[in-house]
Amino acid sequence: MSAALFLAGSLALPLAGAALAFVVGRAMPYFALAVSTLALGSAAGLARHVALEGALRYPLGGWGAPLGIDLYVDGLAALALLMTGVVNWFIGLYATAYFADDRAGRYFWPLWLFLSGALNALFVSADLFNLYVTLELVGLASVALAALSGKGPALVASMRYLLVTLLGSLLYLMAVALLYAAYGALDIATVGARLQNEPVAWVAFALITVGMWLKIALFPLHFWLPPAHANAPGPVSALLSGLVVKAGFYLLLRFWIMLFPDTFDPRAGHVLGAFGVAAIIWGSLHALRQRRLKLLVAYSTVAQMGYLFLLFPLSFTVQGASAWSGVVLYMLAHAGAKAAMFMAASNLLLAYGHDRIDGLSGSAHIMPVTLFAFGLSGVTLMGLPPSGGFVAKWLLLSAAVEAQMWFYVGAIVLGGLLAAAYVFRVLRSASRIVPSTAAGTLAVRRLPRRLEWAPLVLAAVAAALGFYAVLPLELLEEAAPFTEVAP
Repeated sequence: MSAALFLAGSLALPLAGAALAFVVGRAMPYFALAVSTLALGSAAGLARHVALEGALRYPLGGWGAPLGIDLYVDGLAALALLMTGVVNWFIGLYATAYFADDRAGRYFWPLWLFLSGALNALFVSADLFNLYVTLELVGLASVALAALSGKGPALVASMRYLLVTLLGSLLYLMAVALLYAAYGALDIATVGARLQNEPVAWVAFALITVGMWLKIALFPLHFWLPPAHANAPGPVSALLSGLVVKAGFYLLLRFWIMLFPDTFDPRAGHVLGAFGVAAIIWGSLHALRQRRLKLLVAYSTVAQMGYLFLLFPLSFTVQGASAWSGVVLYMLAHAGAKAAMFMAASNLLLAYGHDRIDGLSGSAHIMPVTLFAFGLSGVTLMGLPPSGGFVAKWLLLSAAVEAQMWFYVGAIVLGGLLAAAYVFRVLRSASRIVPSTAAGTLAVRRLPRRLEWAPLVLAAVAAALGFYAVLPLELLEEAAPFTEVAP
């Protein structure tokens, strides 16, 4: 099968599935899961093509840039498609049981497929305006999913999320207008070739950075994320924290590679790195203070996103390749681990009827699979061996130590210790033994096996990434902005 068909499958299958989902009636969950399986297969086919034959550039309708719209798949895009496909598949499997008796599931499946298609389109777009369109589609689908429960707190959080995502997209669109007026093109490669180190480029980069900053929820613009993620249904929380926040960072990363490499000032890199450090510490400390489990996991996302921004100062060092590899690998590991952690937290909420951490005593004995999934996800977030998080943080640490940037070394180590503190706080509470006749124990709801095993297997995939880290790093060579990628 040709690479063009794999590319079409990654984009068209989820979007067509979203349109057809209402037609299939009661079979909607399994139809959507089948579509997701085919999209994952297409992403795997594209990754194989990139690994064997290099990057793929495909002109839509045969009209290439600058008149037409190009789609572009290199190692970074292929990994992002695989990340979305794998995490989405496990979330879909989980959702078939989560929404089994919930009318909201009727709307979840088409929105889920639509979001999947929009994410895939964003990852392969090579046109500035087409990226704006996909950003809007991702944002609108995410907001609708966040409001799916229809409850007051979820609706308030979703409205705030909507305003933030629209503001981020508006800032991005203003940057696109500036670049088009100055350089007369929308294709990223064409604009990158014409770009000059001048004020219009600096302003455009600042607008794009702040716009994506809002969408990523990097400190101090993170105010919308915890309530939106914590009040959403379990599968939606996993989607938002595992995948959606990566879209803004991916776009920022793509522009750093293809559009602004010569206009990027090292001092600006340190500014972004400092806010990344602030996010790690601020998010972790707030996670430690939370009484609700899903809010703890949401603030953990604020903290973990800070690690990704350490790339910008470290990329100017002699170990820039190591930092690049570590950040992309951490993005992949975090996607699986955080989605699994939110699913595990949602299981406890379903079983107990609440997610108060101090009220989950004995859950490790009653729901060992769920708590093991939570703990295994925590291993990746803490950066313990042999997880994917460990390899990623080791690469980041290596770059920071080699450059003698001890501020970032301390932040990475402190972030791991704080992550251990809030993960073990939950596990300690869950491991407390309570009498079998206690009212809380008797009230625990029995969950379907899929709800417990889906997050466990996904958490295991994120942990196993440490054993097979060489595979994504070899594929990443097709997108590396450096002479080599760290093994």
